[in-house]
Amino acid sequence: MTVRGTAQSSRWGVALRLARRDFSWRFKGLRLLIVCLFLGAGALAAIGTLEGAIRAELSDRGQEILGGDVEFAVYAREASAEELTAMRAMGAVSGGRRVQAMAAAGTRTVPIQLKSVDASWPLYGTLTLADGRTARAPPDGSAWAGQGALDRLGIGVGDTIRLGERDVRVGGVIANEPDRLSEGFALGPAVLISDQTLSRTGLAAYGSAVRSKYRVALPADVDPADAVEAFETRFPEAGWSTRTRERASPGADRLLANMGQFLSLVGLAALVIAGIGIAGAVSSWLESRRGTIATMKVLGADSSDVLRIHVLQVMAAALAGISAGLLVGVSIVPALASLLRDLLPVSSGYVFDGAALARAAAFALLVALVFSAPPLIAARRVTAMALLRARVAPPAHMWRDAALPVGLGLVAIAALALWTSYEPWLTAGFLGAAAAVLGLLALIGIGVRRIAGRIAGGTGRRGAALSLRLGIGALDRPGSPTVALVTALGFGLSAFAAIAFIQTALDRYIAGTVPDRAPDYFVLDVPQDDVAGFTRLVTRHVPGAEVRTVPALRGAILAYGPAGAMTRVADMENIPEGAWALRGERGLTYSARLPVGNRVTAGEWWPASYDGPALVSVDEELARALDLSIGDRLAIGLLGIEREATIASFRAIEWDDFGFNHALVFSPGAIDDAPHNYAASIILPPGADSGRRGDLLGAMVAAYPSSSAIELGRVLAQARDLLRSVAAAVLGAAAVAVLAGMAVLLGAIAAARARETYDTIVLRVLGASRRQLLGALILRYAVLAALLSVVALALGLGAGWYVMVEMFEFTFDPDWAVVAAVLLGGAAVVVITATLASLPVLRARPARALRSL
Repeated sequence: MTVRGTAQSSRWGVALRLARRDFSWRFKGLRLLIVCLFLGAGALAAIGTLEGAIRAELSDRGQEILGGDVEFAVYAREASAEELTAMRAMGAVSGGRRVQAMAAAGTRTVPIQLKSVDASWPLYGTLTLADGRTARAPPDGSAWAGQGALDRLGIGVGDTIRLGERDVRVGGVIANEPDRLSEGFALGPAVLISDQTLSRTGLAAYGSAVRSKYRVALPADVDPADAVEAFETRFPEAGWSTRTRERASPGADRLLANMGQFLSLVGLAALVIAGIGIAGAVSSWLESRRGTIATMKVLGADSSDVLRIHVLQVMAAALAGISAGLLVGVSIVPALASLLRDLLPVSSGYVFDGAALARAAAFALLVALVFSAPPLIAARRVTAMALLRARVAPPAHMWRDAALPVGLGLVAIAALALWTSYEPWLTAGFLGAAAAVLGLLALIGIGVRRIAGRIAGGTGRRGAALSLRLGIGALDRPGSPTVALVTALGFGLSAFAAIAFIQTALDRYIAGTVPDRAPDYFVLDVPQDDVAGFTRLVTRHVPGAEVRTVPALRGAILAYGPAGAMTRVADMENIPEGAWALRGERGLTYSARLPVGNRVTAGEWWPASYDGPALVSVDEELARALDLSIGDRLAIGLLGIEREATIASFRAIEWDDFGFNHALVFSPGAIDDAPHNYAASIILPPGADSGRRGDLLGAMVAAYPSSSAIELGRVLAQARDLLRSVAAAVLGAAAVAVLAGMAVLLGAIAAARARETYDTIVLRVLGASRRQLLGALILRYAVLAALLSVVALALGLGAGWYVMVEMFEFTFDPDWAVVAAVLLGGAAVVVITATLASLPVLRARPARALRSL
């Protein structure tokens, strides 16, 4: 070690001893710093730990959630002998089919998700029944049913339900279905039967909307991705969709990635906002220690010694706040897990995720260092005489002097956020938007100071005008925290306003659109040769009902582009943005006439009597994503056979009418030779009572046992529950931002308390009354709160409009009363909190305070 290094180490040792002797372990003066870091670190620890726990569950239980190491799925057919042989060569195979169906018991009916399994099911995990039994596939003629189905049918174990053309006995109630999560969004309670029983019901007839699934348990030394690649290479055009245990539940993965990423970024933004409070807390603490610092310098300590001592003390307080935040963050994970239990797979016990805690601690430490640097550097660079006069003349250019370390620290925070992000581009976009908003708020704060200075200079000096002059003038006096308050509180209130805009606009959209335009029922597998009879049955039981039927097929896009130079989907490494229809099989239909709610935007629709080469009309958004042109070719896989058609037109589709909409509509004769059934939508007339609805469902089950009805109202209720859970999570993250803003407010008041006391005493000596000073205090924060409400209204309005119109493509019609109530409530909290925190200044006795100056 060099002499210089030894000297530096020695000085740090001396600084450590002095810092320990001089430090109050009650953290007097630094409690606000601890609160700020506690909030930020706690939020990030809770979010990160929960996200890590869910990812661990998805990873560790991937085989159980999927039901195998690999899944192969295809619509409207079963695996061929050759395909099944290829699967069995990989390992043990379990196959079954999924179909939307109706269960009936007496006069009651209920839509269900019917799932058939074979004797090998489940390959992983255990099916548990409500009576404690563990089971495999139910015996032939029996069923395991979800409790929801039994409750709606009014039956119990041992009773019989009608499935298609067969009566099936309920042998038990499902308590835990191991691969439930991989089945995706359910349109009814689950009912499990054997594959033989499903064949006897007639619900899986050729051409029905049935999906076959095969799960494979691979040997330990076989990579699932390699197995999938080999199968797809052997059967490239067979229309199979595949999943592996690493992606056992893509829906849960997407929800987790999007929600977890967003909540983490909001928590990070709240921590950065809390950093402004940290700067105020450290400034206030150093102000209270100006005599001690001056004494150190008089006794020979140089600026570096002062900096070392106080950096060590600040870091001790920071570590205390961060540690408490990490502890509480981990402690509340079980409560968060219980809220998300129905959405995502996560245990409700305590979870320790070292990586998540280290990430939260790193962010909090960086924020503490970045925002405590300016006041610490200011204390290091001023002279002892200036410190003794700091109460009257606070240090100037504090942030300018610390520009380099603060800038480097902010870059480090952004780099850490990008490095630990699952979606760096999304993180970069959020950080850029947050920085732009915070910069805009800072500029608004600067503008407020200048305007306040001009207004205060033009007001009178007597009576009520004195309170006005003092209140507004305080926004622009030296050392005023106006810019910090506008930035921090404005961000938090804007987040609340945006949530209010989005939630009320979404509620209004659903309430105002769905009852008028959405069908009451969707019916699948209406027999192709009796569509007219089905329509007559519906209108006979419910006169005035509107029935719309369309051919229903499923297929996958295999290739697209100019003839002779088509792009094969199987050869693409990445799916283009907006080309969602390339992912697996999609609904297909054919029609002689332009579908209702569609509008041709390019090309021409074929004549009603068209009888020529196969044509197809494509959704204009999909066409734009794939860079298609009129006259290009499109190849699809339908029941394992490749077919081609020429693109004749592009259409604008009104997707939000809840009707039958298809990205691809073929001309007559193009695909109608494939076995298929029809799908129907039923819109009941206003005032149709529940009795008629029940009679209609019963009649449909009796006349068309292989058809199944979906109640849209229940589907929307599930969607609303999902939205409420996500909204609650976002609201919690936004609440942390608001609390951080309140901490900044308290920190600003604490930092300015000495100057506030001095000014108040001088005004009292000059004749101002407590009533006038209280009025000035309330007026100052009322003006600030009103301004913040307006700013939050504008920013929240912009964010809400963007989410609803640009992202969701919905109409934007928020409930302004609710938004106003949220903003008024936030403004009231700001005024009340600030006034109560400032009351000790008004109670200061002039004689005692003057003696301490």
